[in-house]
Amino acid sequence: MSAIGNQSCLSGAEDSFAFLVCVFRAWEEWAGLGQVEDYLSFLEYLVWVFTPLAIVFLVPFLIVIFLYLSILFLHVYKRKNQLREAYSNNLWDGARKTLATLWDGHGAIWHGYEVHGMEKIPNKGAALIVYYHGAIPIDYYYFLASVIIQKGRTCHSVADHFLFKIPGFKLLLEVFSVIHGPQEECVRALRNGHLLGISPGGVREALLSDETYPLIWGKRKGFAQVAIDSQVPIIPMFTQNVREGFRSLGTLKFFRWLYERFRLPIAPIYGGFPVKFRTYLGDPIPYDPNLNAVELADKVQQAVQSLIDQHQQIPGNILRALLERFHSKHKHK
Repeated sequence: MSAIGNQSCLSGAEDSFAFLVCVFRAWEEWAGLGQVEDYLSFLEYLVWVFTPLAIVFLVPFLIVIFLYLSILFLHVYKRKNQLREAYSNNLWDGARKTLATLWDGHGAIWHGYEVHGMEKIPNKGAALIVYYHGAIPIDYYYFLASVIIQKGRTCHSVADHFLFKIPGFKLLLEVFSVIHGPQEECVRALRNGHLLGISPGGVREALLSDETYPLIWGKRKGFAQVAIDSQVPIIPMFTQNVREGFRSLGTLKFFRWLYERFRLPIAPIYGGFPVKFRTYLGDPIPYDPNLNAVELADKVQQAVQSLIDQHQQIPGNILRALLERFHSKHKHK
């Protein structure tokens, strides 16, 4: 403390309260707390200035969330009779239809989701659906929901082994008839008359493909052998703008090396953009006993590639895909 401060405090020592105040102020001056008060005052000023601005952006965001939940509720309510009927028959049928309704509502609201060619999915009997795998196959989830709602059928699916190792996923996978892909199990599902969806590109295509939409199937032909053994048709499928909804950084050398070396699908994924999604189903490829697995696999790959060429502008563009929410123009060649 300064000598002046000491003399001032000592001169007022008769009043104990005044003395304590004096000592505190002298210590505050010595410690430089006056500058801290200036900083706090400045921060208080910034909060006072920007709080109204934050509220201006926050309130519309909350309203959008409320509207989103309201529309989702209406979507479920619209189908209440179907849900009531489903629950009266089977517990899991009701659960599947409820979740399908929620996913269908999400797809309709966030992506304006459409399915073109649903009539190609049989009302009864087996078929193998082969599709292009996006960074996140959310389009396939919407498609499964549409099949449950419009066809009243559950489409079985083939998923990568790592999905079965995620805690808490077991029940979900069982309810929606997801299998990890042994050929015998796939053939059994098809011979029992079920629909089965599979992406030959799988996780590799999810991570390593990009906005140019290359098919990364390698020499995989197991799906074709499954179709031959089951003697069922194959329906090719592709969703427009699926790579603009979510994108993967798996094409970077480090993440590619990590996947190739350790089979770890941990490349960062970004997006969630509300771009337009349209799923296109191609003409069924009938069972042909004269085709072997290699020939059939090539034929199916050409069919999926044809859907990409017809319906996807390459390279994909996020802004363009967003603008497609506001007009109904399709790409056709």
